[in-house]
Amino acid sequence: MQLNGKPTVTGIYKQPVQGPVRVRTLGLEGDHQADKRYHGGPNQAVYLYPSEHYPFWRKQFPNADLPHGGLGENLTTEGFLEDDLRPGMRLRIGTALFEVTKRRTPCTKLATRVGSMDVIKEMRSNGRSGYYLAVIEEGLVEAGDPIVEEPE
Repeated sequence: MQLNGKPTVTGIYKQPVQGPVRVRTLGLEGDHQADKRYHGGPNQAVYLYPSEHYPFWRKQFPNADLPHGGLGENLTTEGFLEDDLRPGMRLRIGTALFEVTKRRTPCTKLATRVGSMDVIKEMRSNGRSGYYLAVIEEGLVEAGDPIVEEPE
């Protein structure tokens, strides 16, 4: 991938996977964050993004290839929008326990992925950012696992 005409490494290209995936303290097994100054670490181990926002982004950026995972998220969810979540909230997904930490701040790698720097301003202004999660208990997650709020 090129960013501002220079080769760059990124972990933003995600693909849906079949079967269970192990969740570790610093993220999902098989995933990586290329620039740990801005992504990853214990408070940004997993990125959750609502599937409900994909029709909006596909309309805004019709030339972008945006399958689920296309915005760089690890977990594409249904039924949990940003206004439903808050920092400190705990979510059980599969056998793993997560804590909501903070909203995503869009970056230039997202803009490169989508093909437009406009996505940064748009995501900041419309609130369709998703949330980062910390891993409280390691475990397994799989597509279709229910998301259950647990007491803090």
